[in-house]
Amino acid sequence: MTTQPWYKWLVVAVLWCVCFLNYADRQLIFTVFPLLAKEFQLSDAGLSVLSASFMCTYAIFGPLAGLICDRISRRALVFAALVFWSVIAIATASVSNYWALIVGVALGGLGEAFYFPAALSMIADYHAVDTRSRAMSLHQSSVYVGSIVGGTTAGFVGQYYGWRAGFRVFGGAGVALGLILLVLLKEPARGLSDAAGGKIETRSSLTDSLFQFLSNRAALLLAAVFVGANFVAMVFTVWMPTYLFRRFHMSLSMAGLSGSAYLQLASVAGVIAGGTLADMLVKRRKGDKGARMQVQSIGLFCAVPFLFLSGWTGAAALVLSAMIGFGFFKGVYDSNLWAALYDVTPITSRGSALGIMNSLGWLGGAAAQLCIGVASERFGMGLCLSSTAGLYLAIGLVLLWLARRVTARSQSAALLLAR
Repeated sequence: MTTQPWYKWLVVAVLWCVCFLNYADRQLIFTVFPLLAKEFQLSDAGLSVLSASFMCTYAIFGPLAGLICDRISRRALVFAALVFWSVIAIATASVSNYWALIVGVALGGLGEAFYFPAALSMIADYHAVDTRSRAMSLHQSSVYVGSIVGGTTAGFVGQYYGWRAGFRVFGGAGVALGLILLVLLKEPARGLSDAAGGKIETRSSLTDSLFQFLSNRAALLLAAVFVGANFVAMVFTVWMPTYLFRRFHMSLSMAGLSGSAYLQLASVAGVIAGGTLADMLVKRRKGDKGARMQVQSIGLFCAVPFLFLSGWTGAAALVLSAMIGFGFFKGVYDSNLWAALYDVTPITSRGSALGIMNSLGWLGGAAAQLCIGVASERFGMGLCLSSTAGLYLAIGLVLLWLARRVTARSQSAALLLAR
């Protein structure tokens, strides 16, 4: 089955469904912030601790998830992670106090931390460099669709049936999908699509993997950029529904839809465009490892004016228009997030590298929650949203510099081989 040419795209489709639930589950909690604030008597700071608990747990266990991914069946890891976070979602629907809710949300982060290293490592083994960006960008589109469906469902169901119902719905769907995954998903050989031909035996310890990552300047800079990008992304993903609910007096269901759909749908278009463009550039430039990073930097720069407008204007229509622009160019950046990392990472440590980078990025997301929760009470949410434009500009400059350095090295290596 795995030898059929179409199977590598079936793998992407199956993992797309898993990732869809991954993000739908986490978006549930953010959309019903107003309901949680009312039931548990929480301030913005209290709500920010709730969202940060997920992100901190997710980040802490990321390196371990990557290390395990490099050693055991990734198919088994994806299945276990899916069932675990789905059962936790069902259990979270029954909590009766704030601290139990924090534990439930944090455990959800623990389960979801193990998904991405395993899933992206599998996709990289099924897809060579000529289709890798497209495959990973298609998989990434599930992030945005899951956020839309999760946010919209949580807002609608929460408005009429309470915040707990959405957790039960998506938790049950995850358990059912796990059974389907066992039938359709097969484990590939390590390095199947690369020159090594799947004969990858060497494994590093967690210490060695961390040292390799820290000594890899390109990987470190990609991680630093991701920290900043995820900081901004989590500001909007977590707080935009609440901002629309408070600032423009939308209903909870409309705020949940508007706060996710405009941004995330635009990101679907952006991620597909970015992935397609990157594969074209890599092919045209004969494997230039800086091409994907250049596409990412374009996305960051073009998003800056839309970020500024999002919190500056007092018109709801302009805020939503800004979300469309930001969402599209955020998708362009996200399209090559992991493919660019794999371009500068050895096959033997892909899972560990992704786990470490993902952890660092989500620590940035957790920091965003703590910063925004406090800053919004002092300066207002609108100013907090607009100020993220400066951070995007800064990390865009860093990424463009790195892309040029990597391209120069690729060209030098090509010249040496030609001789």
